[in-house]
Amino acid sequence: MTDNPPASCPDWLRPLLAEVPRMTLPPFLSPPADARPAAVLILFGEGPHGPDVLLTQRAATLSAHAGQPAFPGGRIDPEDDGPVGAALREAWEEAGVEPSGVDVLATLPDLHLSHSGYRVTPVVGWWREPSDIAPGHPGEVAIVARIPLAELTDPANRLMVRHPSGIVTGPAFRVGGMLVWGFTAMLLTRILEAGGWDRPWDTGHVEDLPQDVLDLASRG
Repeated sequence: MTDNPPASCPDWLRPLLAEVPRMTLPPFLSPPADARPAAVLILFGEGPHGPDVLLTQRAATLSAHAGQPAFPGGRIDPEDDGPVGAALREAWEEAGVEPSGVDVLATLPDLHLSHSGYRVTPVVGWWREPSDIAPGHPGEVAIVARIPLAELTDPANRLMVRHPSGIVTGPAFRVGGMLVWGFTAMLLTRILEAGGWDRPWDTGHVEDLPQDVLDLASRG
C-alpha cells in the first residue's frame, strides 16, 4: 500500500510512508493472540496552518477512556472491512469525516493496549477532500480538532509526564487546549520521528499528571 501512494499525496507525507516498512515495536507493545481487534485513523491533512493531523477528546462522562485525547477509532465490528473499514467508520461517526474524501496510505504494526485488552491497528490516511468536522456523539466525543504538525513539534508544547507513583509514564503534548499523553502521545511521537518532522525538545521537562486527568483515567 505504501509502494505507490496516490498522486494526491503531498511530498511532505512521503518520508513517513517510506519509513513505514521499517517501523518496529518494543516487545511490551506486541499484542497477544487473544487481544480484541481495534483500529484508529491517523488522518493527515493540509489546513490553514499547514500540515495537520486529526485528534479527538473523549467526553468526560464516559466510563472508560474518559476525557482522553485520541485518534478517531474503536473496536472492529464484524460488518467492518477489517481495520481500514473500522477506522473510516469510527472517524465518520466520531468526527464527521467523510470516508470518500480519505485516501488510505498504510497500516502500521499492531499495538497492544494492555489496560483494555485491545490490539490496535493504526491506519494512516491522507485527507484528500476535507469535510466539515464536529463531535458526532456529544456523549462520547467532546472535542474534534485539526492540530498543525508545527504545533505538535514546537518544543514549547512538549513535555514528559509523571504518575503520582513517581514513574515517568512517557511523552506528552499541550496542543489544541488538550494534554495529549499515554498511547496517543507515544504513537504521535513515533510518527513525528518517522516522518522526519521532529524537532529537538527538552525531554528533561517533567510534570505531574494533573489530578483531574488522573481521576478520569482511573475509570479505566
